[in-house]
Amino acid sequence: TVAFESATGHSVAATWTGTSSAEQRLNANDPFDVAIIGGDAVDRLIAAGKLTSASKIAFARTGIAVATREGYPSPNVATPEALRDAVLSAGTIAYSAGPSGAYMADLFKRWGITEVTAGKTRKPSSGAEVAQALASGEIDIGFAQASEFRGVAKVKEVGPLPSSIQNFTVYTAAASAPGEAAEAFLHALQKPESARAIRKMNMEPN
Repeated sequence: TVAFESATGHSVAATWTGTSSAEQRLNANDPFDVAIIGGDAVDRLIAAGKLTSASKIAFARTGIAVATREGYPSPNVATPEALRDAVLSAGTIAYSAGPSGAYMADLFKRWGITEVTAGKTRKPSSGAEVAQALASGEIDIGFAQASEFRGVAKVKEVGPLPSSIQNFTVYTAAASAPGEAAEAFLHALQKPESARAIRKMNMEPN
């Protein structure tokens, strides 16, 4: 945002929250100019008239990663079978209420382990809170977007989900209404400088 403000003269006031919380706030008519969240949520908000379809851009994507708390033995996550065994062996696990968590919940259901994992699973509102729970030692294994484990102390990223079961969230931005500042910000998200910043956060330019 610093580079954007310097280049354009527009100021940025950013508010961070998880996808599900952001969607609730936007549906409740919280004031904003641009929303950056998962693509599915953006589509729902466009349908609800909260975002403009013409402004929509998909600019980054990230897969789901597995991480553990400090001191917890690194599990084998190379295959779906090994990951399933690691989940069953863990004392406590967590995934968010956002897109990555919804996918993990469905994966556990397909594996037939939902009843076994239900009592030891935490579901905070965001992947960042999953990382915080790992850092504090509250849980053994966490699942979130790879970008949300980046640089968090006392969190050990084990690796991505196996490619055969990997799922990507496409981060999408859209404006609430036409406007010079919003359009400039959306344009900036697609510049080469932004692509470099996206890669530094364990994401891929889309």
